Amino acid sequence: MPKNIFKEGKKYTFSDYFEMGHPTEEIVTALGYTLASQLLSLPQNHHFDPAVLENLRDSYYALVPKISLNSEIAKRELMIAPVLHAIIKTVEAKLNIEYSIEVDEKLSGTIDYLFYSTKALIVIEAKKGDLERGFNQLAAEMIAIDKYEDANLPARLYGAITIGEVWRFAVLERTSKLLLKDLHIFRFPEDLTDLFSILKGILDRDAHSE
Repeated sequence: MPKNIFKEGKKYTFSDYFEMGHPTEEIVTALGYTLASQLLSLPQNHHFDPAVLENLRDSYYALVPKISLNSEIAKRELMIAPVLHAIIKTVEAKLNIEYSIEVDEKLSGTIDYLFYSTKALIVIEAKKGDLERGFNQLAAEMIAIDKYEDANLPARLYGAITIGEVWRFAVLERTSKLLLKDLHIFRFPEDLTDLFSILKGILDRDAHSE
């Protein structure tokens, strides 16, 4: 029987899940889903101009010595948003920033970034630090999208938690209510090629995806 982690009469926002001390598995189970951790085989699309990534790296290395990265906003401006802006220029997709939804008393709040195309949807949560607790929040957001959106959503939803320097992906299998947490992490800017290829591959899988 799922452990009751919720207080009676309290309304929970996505940020509350970041503050919870419960393991992700308990949170996911309490919301009616199952969690598994494994190495994910994520779609990749390497068909883009390498100069795009060179410009991202050059800009980052030029600015990072001059900007303090001690806040979530700073990391979003310098390390996360430029990558997403570059992606949106290369695929037929839309990007919602600060996307607010309300499902019920356990699932409501604002999602940092919501990428969607005709083929896929990606929930992206950005935090200042603590990738593991950030994943708790991402899990709640992905489940909320699954419950909130209509049946026209793809059978598989993607998500990513990032603290700027590091990214981790997740997949939600909607039919089986199974949330898969990737065991692999991607570093920024060292793994930018792989990171960019995955984001592009998810959103534009039929266009030369590998």
